[in-house]
Amino acid sequence: QAGYVTQSDIIQSVRAHVLEIVYKLFTWVEGLFRFDANRNPSTDRITVPIDLESVIMEGSRRLKEWERLQEELPDLDISLRFTDRPDARLRNINLTVEEWRVVSFINPRNSVRQIAEANNLSEFQIRRIVYGMLQAGLVQIIRPAKPEKTAAQRRGMPSQSQQAAEQSPRVKRSVVTRLIDRIKGL
Repeated sequence: QAGYVTQSDIIQSVRAHVLEIVYKLFTWVEGLFRFDANRNPSTDRITVPIDLESVIMEGSRRLKEWERLQEELPDLDISLRFTDRPDARLRNINLTVEEWRVVSFINPRNSVRQIAEANNLSEFQIRRIVYGMLQAGLVQIIRPAKPEKTAAQRRGMPSQSQQAAEQSPRVKRSVVTRLIDRIKGL
């Protein structure tokens, strides 16, 4: 009544919500349903006309895209970081508002799942956005390493590789530099 949201805005929002649910149904591999063609919705319900042919076409397209995206990003509990050396392709990138929102949350501490939840994005939407950013060379995946613990590690003693990994890059470089200098001196 205050004029903030029009009836058209509400119908468009309901349509988008219903379509997202219907498109998610395309990913189901099994389930039960019942359809009664002679039963109309009650009069107290908001009905939104949707073209069935368009829904089927878009649902099929999304299903194929969903399968490809799941192959590329099977796990949403990974983190992202910006690439160290972005290539020339980044100059021509135009991001949508949704993509900019995702970009603002990219941090190794945030998983892709957390970014999706913070931006109210579906798994399909976040996978599509992240896949596009990966292909553009904007971000790269950080996979958490879970190596097997040795007997010494179980007793609380770090391995040599862990100690080396915990050293700063500057320390590692200085060790390499000293080794090179020593080899040159031989």
